[in-house]
Amino acid sequence: MLLTIDVGNTHTVLGLFDGEEIVEHWRISTDARRTADELAVLLQGLMGMHPLLGMELGDGIEGIAICATVPSVLHELREVTRRYYGDVPAVLVEPGVKTGVPILMDNPKEVGADRIINAVAAVELYGGPAIVVDFGTATTFDAVSPRGEYAGGVIAPGIEISVEALGVRGAQLRKIELARPRSVIGKNTVEAMQSGIVYGFAGQVDGVVARMKKELAADPDDVTVIATGGLAPMVLGESSAIDEHEPWLTLIGLRLVYERNVSRA
Repeated sequence: MLLTIDVGNTHTVLGLFDGEEIVEHWRISTDARRTADELAVLLQGLMGMHPLLGMELGDGIEGIAICATVPSVLHELREVTRRYYGDVPAVLVEPGVKTGVPILMDNPKEVGADRIINAVAAVELYGGPAIVVDFGTATTFDAVSPRGEYAGGVIAPGIEISVEALGVRGAQLRKIELARPRSVIGKNTVEAMQSGIVYGFAGQVDGVVARMKKELAADPDDVTVIATGGLAPMVLGESSAIDEHEPWLTLIGLRLVYERNVSRA
């Protein structure tokens, strides 16, 4: 079994692979204050419930792949792999790790590891050119060239950030449930805010993707647009630009990077 861990600013997603198949997954909050020991207890609690794994920490785990956008959490996870999974091969995505995807950026080191991992999975599953739209703390748009290179991207405020900002800065507004409203024209304040979020972000995706396609390929129809991230289902039904939905794109990319750095080493 391969354990994959994607640490985002808001949530951490864990996936368990049996070969190429993801057989279990979990989503927990990201807490930069958790120590390595606390993380180890959390992992034991989650994986101890799975029928294919033993009750002892590390039973059944043959490899670990990690990417993180929160440096303090990456540091503690590094300690977890050292102390609790010492005999298990581990790949932490950072400079020097082989991904197979060239990065065409002014400073490749400043690109978030999860965005590169998404590009790895996009190239493997769909080829290039492609655009990955990741609905997380930020909404990111990452471009993959026809030759499978990471060509750059766009970063916009995420859906939850926007909802929280409306609730904080609007004198008569409040934080609302993220749900699709009955109609575009809201009949009350909550529905009006929900409409602005759902249809506003769908319009943003369609507009940004259309502009990216023109720069990315001679024929925009050749570009595959892949949606991922925990909040993607909010927009999927309203965006005309999205071709594919792959909720575990980052975890699949982690599996591929693990294979390229350990299995083929």
